[in-house]
Amino acid sequence: MPRMTGGDAIVDSLLRHGIDTIFGLPGVQMYGLFDAFARNANRLQVINARHEQTTAYMALGYAQSTGKPSAFTVVPGPGVMNTMGALTTAWGVNAPVMCITGQVPSAMIGRGRGQLHEMPDQLATLKTLLKFAERIEHPTEAPQVMARAFQAMTSGRPGPVAVEMPWDMFPASADVTPIEPLGKRANPLPDPEKIAALAKLVDGARAPMIWVGGGAVEAGPEILALAEKIGAPVVSFRMGKGVVDSRHPLSLNTLGGFELWDKTDLLIGIGTRLDVPIARWAPAPAGLKIARIDIDPAEHRRQPVDVAITADAADGTRALAAAVARKDDPARRTAIASAKAAALAAIEKADPQYSFMKVLRDVLPDDGIVVDEVTQLGYIIWYGYPVHQPRRLVSSGFSGTLGYGFPTALGVKVANPDRPVVSVTGDGGFLFGGSDLATAQQFGINLVTVVVNNASYGNVLRDQQRLYEGRHSGALLHNPDFQDYARAFGVGAWRVETADGLRGALKEALASEAPAVIEVVSDIARDYPPYRFHQPRLG
Repeated sequence: MPRMTGGDAIVDSLLRHGIDTIFGLPGVQMYGLFDAFARNANRLQVINARHEQTTAYMALGYAQSTGKPSAFTVVPGPGVMNTMGALTTAWGVNAPVMCITGQVPSAMIGRGRGQLHEMPDQLATLKTLLKFAERIEHPTEAPQVMARAFQAMTSGRPGPVAVEMPWDMFPASADVTPIEPLGKRANPLPDPEKIAALAKLVDGARAPMIWVGGGAVEAGPEILALAEKIGAPVVSFRMGKGVVDSRHPLSLNTLGGFELWDKTDLLIGIGTRLDVPIARWAPAPAGLKIARIDIDPAEHRRQPVDVAITADAADGTRALAAAVARKDDPARRTAIASAKAAALAAIEKADPQYSFMKVLRDVLPDDGIVVDEVTQLGYIIWYGYPVHQPRRLVSSGFSGTLGYGFPTALGVKVANPDRPVVSVTGDGGFLFGGSDLATAQQFGINLVTVVVNNASYGNVLRDQQRLYEGRHSGALLHNPDFQDYARAFGVGAWRVETADGLRGALKEALASEAPAVIEVVSDIARDYPPYRFHQPRLG
């Protein structure tokens, strides 16, 4: 049994679980952990940021773009509370993110004596949100708690976890027995009777539709094989984009899916909540049958359907493809092609956002990554941006987390140093964490950030004016000179007003192989409101 500090025991577990980069912001409770980082600097890179929220968002971006676990560390109390937006988003998008935080000294926990960074029952707060949260009371407990946290984070539906350790235990020494990774828990096997029931529905359907979400990102080949066998379109929105290459004839965005919706008689959701078709496209077609394949049994309780199969997306889809007899129908292919063309025609009218989006697709290679944001250009990306591989569009999903985009994109770039990564953000969201341009410059994180400047929270402004007789409140922004702002950090900057201008600037920025900011000056008055695509029956 080697002699280790609490910090050493945590670092040993991180390394055993394949973590080679950790995002963190040090503080006095965490000194013992950061000293362990320093003594293992040849094996574990520490990237520190200018705000706790950025450390967590960077870990989020790392996890989302790779599917691998990531970790961040911050001080307890106010520090860990500053990361709640990122942890909530990680929960929403099924990202395996670990939070490592501290606690007040062991003898003071629960006494409410006003220790530095103390909060009422921090662990209970974390347990309400995360898949797993536990305290490491002593260095000897670290290997077991950490191994169970990693197992929880990666098993079944992935998600965020947290561990905390008292201030005095990070530097404390003990004889510690390391533990190798426990591995994922076994996935549930598809129920043969339910597979047979769904296969019967597929074989009897005239116009089936497959809908994929973030839970299907590792099941692309199986989903495409099923789609081609039965001649069904594969519709995706945000998290599911790229599961099937957008260029494939059977791959549709949500606009294309809506074109076929009223004649659809079977909807098969794979790794998705099915919010858009069920809630946003209501009413459903008469006689519609709905089935779902999802690894999380709780999802089937939240949304009752005709056939609910609890299984990994790839396993369930493979079993279904083997069970169906239905054949591809040329007439159905023709209808899908017409829907795909109609969707493109509708998207092309959404200018200027469409033109800027098209530049991104034209300039970036197939494996280039775009990180969206809650902004006008981000919205159009949800609907119209063609994605050719899974995990090449990173989104906050239903969390809709304003300000998440730029710091998350930093983590995406750290995880993908050899791929071009572009953060698409608005002037409002960017300044939530824009000071971490300093982090990009310090660590050579060569992210290109496109900041759309309309001097407002654009969608809020438009809605307020539309709904309240032209009145607005709190939606206008006073911005810095973004060129000077970027250059103050030593970051290259461009300002453009047109799609052609963005094309040239984006090529130059990517070629510079350095952190870069491109400001796109936009006029909210002439922007097409992309949210019209979200509920198309409302126009």
